[in-house]
Amino acid sequence: MTVSNKAKYAIGIDLGTTNTAVSYLPLDAAGEAAEPQVFAISQVTHAGNVEARPLLPSFLYLPHPSEFPAGSLKLPWDEKRDFVVGELARTQGAMTPVRLVSSAKSWLSHPALDRRAAMLPLGSPEEVPKISPLQASARYLRHIREAWDAQVAKGDEALSLEYQDVTLTVPASFDAVARELTVEAAAEAGLANLTLLEEPQAALYAWVEAMGDRWRKHVKVGDLILVCDLGGGTTDFSLIAVVERDGELSLERVAVGDHILLGGDNMDLALAYALQQKLTKAGKSIDRWQFLALTHGARQAKEALFADPKKASHPVTVPGRGSSLIGGSVKTELTREELTGTLVDGFFPKVPVTAAPAAQKRLGLTTLGLPYASDAGISRHLAAFLTRHRAAAEKLKGTPVKAEGKSFLHPTAILFNGGVLKAPELKQRVLDVVTGWIEAEGGAAPKELPGSQLDLAVAQGAAYFGRVRTGKGIRIRGGTARAYYVGIETAMPAVPGMPPPLKALCLAPMGMEEGTSAELPAQEIGLVVGEPAQFRIFGSSVRRDDQVGAVVEEWEDELEEMPPIETTLPAGGALPGQVVPVTLRAHVTEIGTLEMHCVEKSGKAWKLEFNLRGAAGEEEVFEQAEEPVEEDESSDEARA
Repeated sequence: MTVSNKAKYAIGIDLGTTNTAVSYLPLDAAGEAAEPQVFAISQVTHAGNVEARPLLPSFLYLPHPSEFPAGSLKLPWDEKRDFVVGELARTQGAMTPVRLVSSAKSWLSHPALDRRAAMLPLGSPEEVPKISPLQASARYLRHIREAWDAQVAKGDEALSLEYQDVTLTVPASFDAVARELTVEAAAEAGLANLTLLEEPQAALYAWVEAMGDRWRKHVKVGDLILVCDLGGGTTDFSLIAVVERDGELSLERVAVGDHILLGGDNMDLALAYALQQKLTKAGKSIDRWQFLALTHGARQAKEALFADPKKASHPVTVPGRGSSLIGGSVKTELTREELTGTLVDGFFPKVPVTAAPAAQKRLGLTTLGLPYASDAGISRHLAAFLTRHRAAAEKLKGTPVKAEGKSFLHPTAILFNGGVLKAPELKQRVLDVVTGWIEAEGGAAPKELPGSQLDLAVAQGAAYFGRVRTGKGIRIRGGTARAYYVGIETAMPAVPGMPPPLKALCLAPMGMEEGTSAELPAQEIGLVVGEPAQFRIFGSSVRRDDQVGAVVEEWEDELEEMPPIETTLPAGGALPGQVVPVTLRAHVTEIGTLEMHCVEKSGKAWKLEFNLRGAAGEEEVFEQAEEPVEEDESSDEARA
C-alpha cells in the first residue's frame, strides 16, 4: 500500500483499551522537519458540554431514553446522538456500569467468541441495548473521523480523514484474525484505506523521531532494546536489536511476546477488591453493580494519586441502590500505602528470572468473559518472555547480539510505553527487577531510553511512520510477528478412535515482510472443494528457523491453534467433494494479514484470507470474494 497522492497528512491512531489518541504530521516537503502534533478530540465531557481533549476514553455509554435532557448529548456534527463516547461515557459508567461498554479492544481479540455478536455490556439486563465488540470499536473510530472532519476538514473533502494516510496501531501480539477485525471496524467507520502498525514499534518510532539524529548516540550496534508496553488491558513485550546494515545503524525486531490480557484494568480491580475488604470491615456491603462502580472509582483515585505525589489519599464514592441514591451512597478512600502496596508488590513482585507465570487449573464451567492472564505478576511474564526468546537474537544474520552463557536475553536498554507506566513507582520497579536479573549473571544494568508522553507516544509514532513510508526517516524492520502454518491431514487407512495424523505446513515464516509473497515448494496438496471442509491454522512466536514450506510434525506447545475454520469452497467444474491437486502460495498484505492462494495447474486459484465472519451458532466464515486472483480472471476466491 502506498501513500495516497491526495493525502495531506500522515495520521496516527492509537485505538487503546482505555484511551484513544490521534496524532498528525503534514506530508508536504515543507513539513519534513515538523514534529507529530496531538489532535485534540471533541467529545461530550458533561451533559450539554463539549470539549476538545488529547485523549478520547475508549468507553461507550448506552443511556436510558430519559436519563439525559433532550439534546444534551449532541455533538457539532450530530445533534441527535443517543449514545455517548469518551469522557462522559466513562464518568457516567462509573455510576451506572450496567450501561457501560468497556475493553472493546480486548473483546475484539477474544478468539473463542463471535466478535460480531451483540453481547456488550456483558451481563446487563435485557432492557439495555447491546452492541458487538466490532461495532464498539467502529464507533470509537467513527467518532475520531467525525471529529477530525468537523475540526480540521470543515467541508474541504481533500482534508477529510478518509483521504489522509492513516496508520492504525494494534498490539504486536494480535493474531491475523484480530488484525483483520480491526481493519473491518475501521472500514465500518469510513476508514477503508489504512495501514496497521504494531504498538511497540510505534512507540520506538516516536522515540526515534523525538531524538532526531541523536538516537544513534543513545544506542550502538549490539544493543538490545526491550519495549515494555503496559496499557489499560494488555501487557506487550518486544525486543528490538540495533544492527548494522550497509554501514548504517538499523533497527530490527527480534521477538514479540504473547497476547497477555493484563494491565491497568486488572490493577483497578485489585484496588477495588482492597477497598471492598475495607468496606466490609467497616460493616458496609455492596452488590455486584456497585462493585463495578467501585472499580471505576478506584481507577479515578489511582490516577489522581499517581498524578500528585503529595496527596496521601483520594476519596471514592459508590452510588447507592434504590430510591434514595444520594443518602444510600457508600464512601471510602484509597490511601497511597494501599495504592503502592497493591500495585507495586502485587503486579511487579521481585522474583528470580527463573520464575514462571503460575498456571491456574480451570473449572469445567465458567462464566463468559475475557481470557485474562491467570497470574497477575507482570515480572514473571517478563521473565518468561526473556527466557523463551534467548536464542532469538542469534538467529539474525549479521547481529553481534549473543546469548551464550546467559539463561535469558539481556536487554541493554528499556523503552517504556503505556499509560500504566506513567506512574514512576511502577516504572522504577520494572527497572529494578530487570537490573537485578542481569547483574546476577554479571551483566551491566540496562539504561532507560528517554521517553515523552507515554499515553501519546504510540499515536505520535504511528504518524511518524506515515512519513517514513514516503522514504523519509528510519524504518524498523520486522515483518510478521509470528510464523503461520496450515494443517495438512495425512492420508491413512481408517482406524477406530485414531484420527489421521496432522502436519503443520509453514505458510509464512516469522519476519516475512508486509506486501511480499512466497511460493511454497512444488509439492501438490489436495484441496477439498464443493463440500464442507475444515481448515486449521496455527501461529507461533517461538519457531524462528522454519522457512516457507517447512513441515512440522511434532510441536508440543510451540504452535498455537486459531479457531478452526469451516467452509465450502466453490467447486467450479469439479464434482462436489472432489480433491483438486493444488500448490500453495502465501501473501502477507500491506496491513499485515495473511492470504493463502491454492493454485491449480491450469492457473485457476482459490484465495483464502483471514476475515472471520462466524455468527452465533454458525461456523461458515468464507465468502465469495469480489476481486479475481491475478493468476486467472475466472479464479474462485474465498476469505477465511
